[in-house]
Amino acid sequence: MNEHKIAVYVNGKLIGQYYDSGEKLLNLLREQRRIGRLSDQINFSYNPKLKSFYVNTDRGRVRRPYIIVKNGKSMLTDEIKDQLVKGEINFKYLLDNGIVEFLDAGEEENAYVALTEDEITEEHTHLDFDASTIYSVVTASLPYSNHNLSVRNTMACSQTKQALGMYVSNFNIRMDSRSHIMYYPQVPLVQTAAYDFLNLKKRPAGQNFVVAVATYYGYTMKDAIIINKKAIERGLARTVQFKTYKITELMYPGGQKDKFQIPLPTTSGYRGEESYKYLDEDGLISPEVPVSGGDVIVGNTSPPRFLEEISVFGVTEEKRRENSLSIKSGDKGIVDSVMVTNGIDGNRMVKVRVRDIKVPELGDKFSTRHGQKGVIGLIVPEEDMPFSENGIIPDLLINPHAIPSRMTVGHLIEMLGGKAGSVDASIKDGTAFTGDDFESFKKVLADHGFDEYGEEVFYDGLTGKKVKMKIFMGVIYYQRLHHLVSNKIHARSRGPVQLLTHQPTEGRAREGGLRFGEMERDCLVGYGASMLIKERLLDESDKATILVCNQCGSTAVHDYIRNRNYCPVCDSTDVSIVEVSYAFKLLLDEIKSIGIFPRLITSDKAE
Repeated sequence: MNEHKIAVYVNGKLIGQYYDSGEKLLNLLREQRRIGRLSDQINFSYNPKLKSFYVNTDRGRVRRPYIIVKNGKSMLTDEIKDQLVKGEINFKYLLDNGIVEFLDAGEEENAYVALTEDEITEEHTHLDFDASTIYSVVTASLPYSNHNLSVRNTMACSQTKQALGMYVSNFNIRMDSRSHIMYYPQVPLVQTAAYDFLNLKKRPAGQNFVVAVATYYGYTMKDAIIINKKAIERGLARTVQFKTYKITELMYPGGQKDKFQIPLPTTSGYRGEESYKYLDEDGLISPEVPVSGGDVIVGNTSPPRFLEEISVFGVTEEKRRENSLSIKSGDKGIVDSVMVTNGIDGNRMVKVRVRDIKVPELGDKFSTRHGQKGVIGLIVPEEDMPFSENGIIPDLLINPHAIPSRMTVGHLIEMLGGKAGSVDASIKDGTAFTGDDFESFKKVLADHGFDEYGEEVFYDGLTGKKVKMKIFMGVIYYQRLHHLVSNKIHARSRGPVQLLTHQPTEGRAREGGLRFGEMERDCLVGYGASMLIKERLLDESDKATILVCNQCGSTAVHDYIRNRNYCPVCDSTDVSIVEVSYAFKLLLDEIKSIGIFPRLITSDKAE
């Protein structure tokens, strides 16, 4: 048996055997690909342990470019770099001339990649363009991510996607379902190469905050942050929310259709004159009108469900139904624009965009690009904020305990870099592995008369006393996230209930009740507050009164014609009135439906 017998697979399918060295075959095919005799879309890999050779041409493979290294030297020489910069050659030239090649996951197994040119040895086969290219698009835009734990980088990525900023430049002519625009977006003082390449500076999603790492009378508990009230009044992190409401004049069988108008008092379901006070003659609201939950913004009437209905006096008439578009409960704002157009089906359609200014308030969520998220715990008047000996008052205070356990060293370096960038008026490079280092920031700060580690002497704004310890202060890019208290706050006294269970509806959008779950019930059981349990789980939920036969234990009924209570099973009139949960009554009905007869044994309370 030949010891060089190698199985050859093409796209995972065994096509034959090769009776020679796998390494020789790999090098031969690679050379053929590099000189253009084979397509640059093909990748080869060899597994000596399994004696298997793989050729991959599958579509959808993830491939990335590497610079080819031969005899310990990069094929991308200085002369070629100059030609690229001058535009004399392009990337395809590098690909066609064996300077750069694309590797897939399989071929990377047979490659020995150097991260920088200085690391190259005789054994290396490839050189990476830049160390930060190991990251995804979003991660590569995070500064100093190589100094953070991977979990924090993952969190930072998901939070960056939730940041409110400028998502498009033509937002004022768009009718998106819901969108947010920041009033004064800024580009970060610490940027990465990817941030520059992706042109993200044209779509910023945050602001540079002056941040001090300090506690404030316990209000920075956990991850809560303290914000300067004057900074908010000056427009810090202020955003505007746009929400679009849509309605179409529907066409019904028989040629009838909806009509945009102010509903007449004779309309079925008329809401009263007050509800239509903002509508013009055409049934549409005008721009710049303040509206809140329940206000009608487009008057609309629909034809009756049945073509003819008999009125009170026996006259046949066609009574239209009220079907207007109104603002959802809990929402408010100012009508920003009204657009009238035709839908896909040719029917008239109206879109009303409502804007609402969202000023940062207690509970609003903020995050840095290092996964350090937190909500506003206190908004402090400027005169009560701690201030540095130079008179600088921070915009925000972050809890010192958020740093050591999370090990987000990149957060601290960015604060220092932002401070250095502020004093020497420059954008700092925070690209992972290759960006500006900590030492350069120390030098800039020292040259401008600051402590090289960013620490400053602070005074308490409430007492005026000097703080014993120096406090670390810097400038860092903060993002306001999509989780706004004004969009989540919810309370209810009474409201709609579900048809099936008679329990309160679920969710803020449906004016639902607040769930009182098993664990909340356990707390009341532990306290022995039995009447409070009854109130929560029965009186305020789905309390129902049913009739129970004292003789056979079945559910009795009320005969409205004879005005008597009786049992349909044993015809007894010995009936008790019992208060139960409607869900329990439903359970009894379901048990009966499968052929089981449940009985309720009643007795007098006094017994």
